[in-house]
Amino acid sequence: MFIRTDDKITAAQTAVFLNNTLLGAGILTLPRSVSQTVKTPDAWISVLLGGVIVMLAVLVMVKISQQFPGQTVFQYAGRLTGRFIGGALSLLLILYFITIAGFEIRTLAEVTLFFLLEGTPIWAVILPFLWLSTYLVSGGINSIARVYTIVFPISIMILLISFLLSLRIFDIEHLRPVLGNGVAPVFAGLKSTVLIFTGCEVTMTLVAFMQDPKQAVKAILGGLAVLMGIYLLTVVIVIGGISIGSASTSTWPTIDLMRSFEVPGFFFERMEFPFMVIWLMQMFCNFSSFFFQASLGLSQIFKLKVHPIIYALVPLLFISAMVPKSLSDLFALGDAIGRMGVVLFLLVPVLLSIVWLIRAKGLKQHV
Repeated sequence: MFIRTDDKITAAQTAVFLNNTLLGAGILTLPRSVSQTVKTPDAWISVLLGGVIVMLAVLVMVKISQQFPGQTVFQYAGRLTGRFIGGALSLLLILYFITIAGFEIRTLAEVTLFFLLEGTPIWAVILPFLWLSTYLVSGGINSIARVYTIVFPISIMILLISFLLSLRIFDIEHLRPVLGNGVAPVFAGLKSTVLIFTGCEVTMTLVAFMQDPKQAVKAILGGLAVLMGIYLLTVVIVIGGISIGSASTSTWPTIDLMRSFEVPGFFFERMEFPFMVIWLMQMFCNFSSFFFQASLGLSQIFKLKVHPIIYALVPLLFISAMVPKSLSDLFALGDAIGRMGVVLFLLVPVLLSIVWLIRAKGLKQHV
């Protein structure tokens, strides 16, 4: 079976798919990374500004994709830039997706070992999730989207309940003064905040699968706005709850926030356990999205059947997940992925949009 773009998803499913693709390990690590960079309570402003910048870049991606109905970036990149350059860009994207997928599944395993299954070999945690994801990805984008529409609202509900209960330790003074050191720290934090949106290049494949591509701007930017709101709320609640100093030194600050309070008489007295369980599901969805994207790209570039590619990627993804030897290596890989994402931002959408504009202008002059 080849992956074809006649396996359509709705606008709502597109927004949820994008959210589940980008909402992964960042929710656990963003307060630390942005706090370390900004070093002031203004970290939330960096998140807001970074989200706006990413939305503008994604708008460019959507507009380009809408010019090639039913085609993903792996198909139309060659038409715009030539077979060689288009193929090179597509292979870079695929390598990028494989690297992110390995990072996400390894982060999932590290969090599981740290909080739930201490002493378990890390491969024993990675392999079951990898096999389950292989089964899900084999069903195609419609099957994946249906699973995501179940997981996403549950994830958000648990997250919001956890944040609501954490307000008992929230201190507004932890977020003051606003711009006490000027705007320089805010701009310094942009790097960390833009990194959490890495992977939004999937936009250039999602548009091809939409039932109504004309709704792509509304669906995708709407999904990104929800995501930005979630990240913004996370940074505000975590810093307000445990302070900028604690957030910048904690390995998993969001989970540390959940562990810092109890709710006597509530169904769950300690919220880190339901939060951890549901967020493992969310990170699994995040991993599956990039697994699907890599399979899609290889199938369309080399015109091969998708199922053999999916099975061939399993050992490659396992190796990618096992490469980091420690948590510091894993976080270093996350930073490297962020830098790769910035480069691909410049290479893929910017390059393709310039070529498309030049060609469109040339066609108008000939008419």
